[in-house]
Amino acid sequence: MTTAIVILNWNGEAFLKQFLPSVLASIQGNNTRVIVADNASTDASVELLQRDFQAVEVILLDLNYGFAGGYNKALKLVNADYYLLLNSDVQVCDDWLEPLLDYMQHHPDVAACQPKIRSFHEPFKFEHAGAAGGFIDKFGYPFCRGRVFGDVEVDNGQYDSPIDVFWATGACFMIRSKVYWEAGGLDDDFFAHMEEIDLCWRIKGRGYRIACVPDSVVMHVGGGTLGVESPFKTYLNFRNNLLMLYKNLPSDTLNNVMRWKYVLDHISVIKFALSGRWANARSVLKARRDYRKMKPSFELKRQAILKETTSVKFEEMSSKSLVFNYFVMGRKLFHQLF
Repeated sequence: MTTAIVILNWNGEAFLKQFLPSVLASIQGNNTRVIVADNASTDASVELLQRDFQAVEVILLDLNYGFAGGYNKALKLVNADYYLLLNSDVQVCDDWLEPLLDYMQHHPDVAACQPKIRSFHEPFKFEHAGAAGGFIDKFGYPFCRGRVFGDVEVDNGQYDSPIDVFWATGACFMIRSKVYWEAGGLDDDFFAHMEEIDLCWRIKGRGYRIACVPDSVVMHVGGGTLGVESPFKTYLNFRNNLLMLYKNLPSDTLNNVMRWKYVLDHISVIKFALSGRWANARSVLKARRDYRKMKPSFELKRQAILKETTSVKFEEMSSKSLVFNYFVMGRKLFHQLF
């Protein structure tokens, strides 16, 4: 079995210099390639790779295609049994790769998996983007073992067991290449954010499993390209969440969910405005407008996905409202939500 670790880079020269050595050191003796796909960086990333990391294969893209489009274009040029999508701001720990490979090889019905993700800056805590495996509620709000909205738990070993999850984080995402392309890959139209959840939803709909393998641990900086407060990040998250729901929800639940999403999104607008984050409030409204514009072009995608879907009920999708549990009931820990 061959594995390709593919790092999508956009102006990440400093991250490559800091974290790429740990990736290269960890694969000595493995049948593994390390590839950096550069999304038309304007910094000195490519020069750094060519000068200091000659063992790394480099794919040069002509434009910044975002996370989704960049990976799709790059992976078409990569021949491997497993793809491992890795953010440039991830420091891998010793023996991080073997547990992921071993789990995939012993569980042929698992299409994708992730390690346990800790914070690089606070190593005793989980990291926001993935923690110990991703879940989702009935209205499309994602959460994790170890992270609910902005509340991140200390890692005391409470989530050290492997578990099936709804989605695996794109920060460190191992997937069978065959399944990646069978499911259509990441959705280019998302550009960035929510694209891995959308892909995982399609994969699970085809009857595959997705897992978190906590024996593997990596450290993630997070927010390397778009900061937590970025209005553009807010826009992408709200727009792509609506597109994801429209694509994947069965017809008998779609309309009800979208009615509630209208209410919940406008509550978010009010919340942003009251906190003085006017640009973020406008981003939510723009996300909803652009969703309506894009919705007709997603109809064919929706029909194709539903045609291939064999299951619409998932144990890893909570039947409860995350917003209600968190903000009204004060339930801020993962074990309180199921």
